[in-house]
Amino acid sequence: METPEATGLSRYIQRLLARARAFDTRHPAVWDATLTLTWTVAALVDAAGGWRNTARDPSVPVWLVLTLSLALVLPLYWRRSRPMTALAVMACATLVSEGSGAFLQAGYLQMLPLFHIALTRPPRALLPAFALLLPPLVAGAIRFPHETWDQRVIPTLWGYALVALLGLVVRSRRDHTAGLVDRARRLEIERDQEVRLAAAAERTRIAREMHDIIGHNLSVITGLADGGRYAAAKSPERAAQALDAIGTTSRQALDDLRRLLGVLRDDEQEAVRDPQPTLADLDTLLTGVRKTGLPVRLDVQNEPAAQPLAPGAQLTVYRIVQEALTNTLKHAGPSASATVLLAWSPKELLVDVVDTGTNTTTTATAPPGQGQGLTGMRERAALYDGRLACGPLPAGGWRVRLRLPLEDSPS
Repeated sequence: METPEATGLSRYIQRLLARARAFDTRHPAVWDATLTLTWTVAALVDAAGGWRNTARDPSVPVWLVLTLSLALVLPLYWRRSRPMTALAVMACATLVSEGSGAFLQAGYLQMLPLFHIALTRPPRALLPAFALLLPPLVAGAIRFPHETWDQRVIPTLWGYALVALLGLVVRSRRDHTAGLVDRARRLEIERDQEVRLAAAAERTRIAREMHDIIGHNLSVITGLADGGRYAAAKSPERAAQALDAIGTTSRQALDDLRRLLGVLRDDEQEAVRDPQPTLADLDTLLTGVRKTGLPVRLDVQNEPAAQPLAPGAQLTVYRIVQEALTNTLKHAGPSASATVLLAWSPKELLVDVVDTGTNTTTTATAPPGQGQGLTGMRERAALYDGRLACGPLPAGGWRVRLRLPLEDSPS
């Protein structure tokens, strides 16, 4: 089990490494120059005399050893930007070192550009890299065959292979990490898009509900108020009935509005969870419309014993009938009447709302910024794969026709 001290130490080391990588990303030349300078100092120290401890021919001129040492360390500065070029220069110096018998240990620094070739270049680039590394080893083994193959060539080749494998592993891990970061970024973008789409869809749904609730009830209240004003002079009792109906309708509209706004509150306990209207509530809807003076007849054909429509689909039918009758109240004129037909078949429900008004003003000719009723009806119908058709009748009046498939769930 990992102790808190170990966890804290590992986090501290990770932060240091992250800062080092960030500094290297911002100032790559500083790190390259520092590394090159460090190995240059080490190579020059070795060229001062230590190279003779591993040399096969200690009589190699010092100037040649010094030149070869510089040729083996200075290309390290370009090991990341041009690793193959750096390796080629170092391989040439190593070939001279092995052939002359100096056997400079700085030749092992070829592993650094080899690592960057495996890290940044395609895997096939390792073939020419090993083609550069092999000739110096073979030349040294041929020139000084005593114990060279077992003690130098084979172990060195294994070392080169392990370094190349390490570069491939680091590259694979880096690519995997970059893929995870990219995937997380894309998921975050998709999540934000989904949130925006969900918010837009919810705003549209709320706007549609408020339009249906408030628009219909205000149209009913307007009709009742107009009828009450005309009845006040002749029949005060009818005027009082109209006022009672206005009060009932306005209270119902306020209750519906409170329920809708209550769902938007943060405190879910305050939200009223009344059921949404269904087809069983059509009679109540039509009764309220009739109180305004608009004659409405409901005709139901072939109604099945069991309700085949889901509650959401029933709400769609209710709201479309409500919106169609609201438009009739607004535009059909005082002498209009309306008929609501619900015709059931094995595959679909046909809803026909027809009025006999002479004024066919629709939302298509409404002033800009108004007339969202037809748009809302089409949106509701589309949610359940329904087909909505609206238009004037040749003999006058207006028809709203909905064909709704009998599925249990929306598409």
